Amino acid sequence: MADAAAADDKSPVAAPAPGFPIKLLIMVSVVALLFGVGGAVVAVKLLGGSDKASESSEEHKSEAAAKSESHGGGKQGQAAAPGAMFDLDPFIVNLADTPDVRYLKITIKLEVENEAVSTDLSARVPQVRDAVLVLLSSKDVNAVRTTQGKFQLRDEITQRINGLLPKPGVRSAYFTDFVVQ
Repeated sequence: MADAAAADDKSPVAAPAPGFPIKLLIMVSVVALLFGVGGAVVAVKLLGGSDKASESSEEHKSEAAAKSESHGGGKQGQAAAPGAMFDLDPFIVNLADTPDVRYLKITIKLEVENEAVSTDLSARVPQVRDAVLVLLSSKDVNAVRTTQGKFQLRDEITQRINGLLPKPGVRSAYFTDFVVQ
């Protein structure tokens, strides 16, 4: 009988029902938290980068609009008609980096006001190429890699070429190839 009573005591005491182990619950929570944080970081990077790019593109558009108004010299609200294009052969120069040897390959198209300016440029191609080569070889890689540096270089090229002409007629210089190596 004592054995029967002992058997009855053991049967009502059952093992606890299997539930989620606490270690598994913690691991799943940590993994979910990591994915959430990672997704938030990626979203901020993607959205933050596009905001900066759109701000810089809006800034570039406003600068371009201001330049076209100042170069056009015409009525406000009307864009200047595009001028004739004058092609220059590609330039390959050594940049002015002292410890490293860096090269710049650039192709430039010039927007001129009329065909008379294009004729003047055709007669002065060696002078134009010399002025541009001297300017380009005086630059270092840090000056030409940034967008602001490219805008400044474009303006300097335009000014140098207009200085060679009897009457300034180059509106702008455009880069169709720009490779720094």
